[in-house]
Amino acid sequence: MKKKKILLVDDENDMIFVVKLELEANGYDVLTAANGQDGLDMARREKPDLIILDLMLPKVDGYKVCRILKFDEKYKSIPIIIFTARSQKSDEAIGKEVGADAFIVKPFESKVLLGKIAELLKAA
Repeated sequence: MKKKKILLVDDENDMIFVVKLELEANGYDVLTAANGQDGLDMARREKPDLIILDLMLPKVDGYKVCRILKFDEKYKSIPIIIFTARSQKSDEAIGKEVGADAFIVKPFESKVLLGKIAELLKAA
């Protein structure tokens, strides 16, 4: 069986390192991007099975990246998890408005993230 491909878009190197390690240890193929524009370009080029997207990103913020992908016929079926330190209800509401499939607040628990990934990949 082919490994599921996950695109992780985050501008914190430590976070990328930790999450990538965790995902790879659980059998996922992980691509990374450090800003919104690179994340968008990579999503279009690689068509990952799922995207984990930070909100506060250089160049293009996570909300915009999510909206651009979710309003595009070619990419709207890719599940997107908003992954952020912003924990306000309003942040989550905006995330839903732009089409995010899930919202996980940092610091996160691995089993919560892995559980959400598994659930979204099953549904996809």
